Amino acid sequence: MLQDWSNGDETALEHLYPLVEAELKKRARNYLKREGYGHILQTTALINETFMRLIDGKTVQWQNRTHFFAVAAMKMRHILVEHARKRTLGRQVAISGVESKPEPQDANLIALDDALEILAKIEPRKSKVVVLHFFGGLSHQEIADVLNVSYYTVARDWRFAKAWLYNYLSKQ
Repeated sequence: MLQDWSNGDETALEHLYPLVEAELKKRARNYLKREGYGHILQTTALINETFMRLIDGKTVQWQNRTHFFAVAAMKMRHILVEHARKRTLGRQVAISGVESKPEPQDANLIALDDALEILAKIEPRKSKVVVLHFFGGLSHQEIADVLNVSYYTVARDWRFAKAWLYNYLSKQ
């Protein structure tokens, strides 16, 4: 169905959505749980926005299910970061003129995104591993399939990236 959709078959999209909706919802729910309470963006809104952005990118030649969820993970990351940045920006203009601090989860997500951007410049594959695992909920094997590397390469990249991110973020 993914390949049919890539080739312009709109009916394939209609059949595809119910099949991927539950999995997208599960992945979004898991991510939002890690964000903690007080997150305004709800699971349904996140998956709807993700799917809308996937539809806009209909020129993608989907390789397989894992490729689809990998791209969805990247879209989800961008939505969450955009949302966090907008919330933080909105809080900087207080009615009384006094700045208020951003919510911790917004600040953490923005800091993580900034760190991932830096990591992507020096170690692009390792940054992708983090995005696919953290935002997309993909397993090491699924990531290996998407990136066309071995499971062990993904495991090493994950360990390196976690250590690098911890070191980078602890200095901020």
